[in-house]
Amino acid sequence: MKKRVITISREFGSGGRYIGQKLAEQLGYAFYDGEIIAKVASETGFSKEFVEQNGEYSPRKTLFSYAFVGRDSHGLSVEDRLYEAQVNIVLDLAKKGNCVIIGRCADYILRDREDCFHVFIHGTKQEKAKRIATLYHMTETDALKRMKEMDKKRSIHYNYYTERKWGDVKNYDITLNSSILGVEKCIEILAFACK
Repeated sequence: MKKRVITISREFGSGGRYIGQKLAEQLGYAFYDGEIIAKVASETGFSKEFVEQNGEYSPRKTLFSYAFVGRDSHGLSVEDRLYEAQVNIVLDLAKKGNCVIIGRCADYILRDREDCFHVFIHGTKQEKAKRIATLYHMTETDALKRMKEMDKKRSIHYNYYTERKWGDVKNYDITLNSSILGVEKCIEILAFACK
C-alpha cells in the first residue's frame, strides 16, 4: 500500500526536518511543520512564539511536574488545550491528502491509519553537534548542551501526551541514523519505502 502520510520524528540536530522537506519535494507531497504552528496559533489565539515553544517541547523539567500545573474547570492545562488543537489539525491535514508532517506527536496521533509511514531520524552526538553549531552559529560545546536540552523537552512532551517512550523503535516503521547514512541516502531510502 502506498503511504499517503509520512510522519517524521527526530532528534535535534539529526537533519530530520530537512530530510522531511526534501522528501516531500521529491514525492510531490505537502510539507507541514511551521504551517502547523500558524494554524494552531490562529485557532487557539495563542501566540506563534508560545505554540512554537510549547507545541512540541515540554515547558516542564520532569514528567512528574505535570501533576502540579494549573487546570481549568474541565481539568485542562494550557498545554493540554494546545495539544488538543494540534491533534485536530494533524488529523485534518492527514485527511487532505499526501503529506509529510514533522513532529507534533503525529506518529501517535495517526497511529491507527494504515496509509501512514512513521519515521524516526537520529544520529551520533558528534555529527549532530556539528550540524547544530553550523546552523545556529555556536560552539560545539554549546551545541551539545542545546541538543541535550531540546531532546529532553521533546521526550518529556511526547512521553506525557502519548504514554509512549520517545525514540522507542517500536513506535516507528523505520528509524534511520543520518550520521551514518547521510541525509541524501535517508531521503532516497524513505522515498523508496513510501512508494
